[in-house]
Amino acid sequence: MMPANDLLHWTYTIALMLVAGGLAGFAAGLFGIGGGFVVVPALLAMLPLLGGSPNEVAHVAIGTSLATIVVTSLRSVQAHARRDSVDFAMLKTWAPWIVAGVGAGVLLASRISSQGLVIIFGVGVILMALHFLFPVLKGRHLSDDLPSGVGRAAIATGLGTFSSLLGIGGGTITTIVMTLCGRTIHRAIGTSSGVGFIIAVPGMIGFMAIGLGSHDLPTGSIGYVNVPAALAIIATSIFTAPVGVAAAHKLSPPLLKRIFGIYLLLIGYLMIRRGLGF
Repeated sequence: MMPANDLLHWTYTIALMLVAGGLAGFAAGLFGIGGGFVVVPALLAMLPLLGGSPNEVAHVAIGTSLATIVVTSLRSVQAHARRDSVDFAMLKTWAPWIVAGVGAGVLLASRISSQGLVIIFGVGVILMALHFLFPVLKGRHLSDDLPSGVGRAAIATGLGTFSSLLGIGGGTITTIVMTLCGRTIHRAIGTSSGVGFIIAVPGMIGFMAIGLGSHDLPTGSIGYVNVPAALAIIATSIFTAPVGVAAAHKLSPPLLKRIFGIYLLLIGYLMIRRGLGF
């Protein structure tokens, strides 16, 4: 029988992860993001409860976040597809370049220290916070057509690299590109959920692979993916993602986006401080 202290420890840890999953799922549906902006900071705080070396925690947090996005984004894109809000033609043409970018991001992650990854996450989060707080591109219309050729390859590859390094689904960038090219916000958000799935699958596999030779990982890890944490987060996110989708279609989210932007700004600041050792 598990000692009472161990049982309490695991119960507390799993409860925290279930809450993080619920918030991540709702954010994925509402904003068209993969939930990584919520999940990665939560995992950085909670994974030490499962043991392992502090030098590996950032890689495990990002790999595990990508694993949760596989399910969260799939659930979200299914909900959006029922509302005819997913551009599957775009997903098909962008997918090869996105996957190539994810591969590059995983290779970069394998050569970056845990502290370096935390700093990169912090900087990326602050950039996203500025977008939510100061949406200077809102309402802009640069083209009636989505990028093609070299432009599509560059944007999609960069999107895959950036997202895999941060453990996110790339929804914000996808939404910006699509709305600038004349797509409705609902179609952009729905399609970005599909982009999250395309990023998360090879990203999860890649982080598993590069972490297989690592030792002293948190309990239950396969490479840089922690299975108990991923399952706990997925368990609630699959239920809250459709709630977020419904909110995105029924509510005007400017206030929520400002609150989310402030949250991201705070998280980015704390991540950079952590990475620098302050």
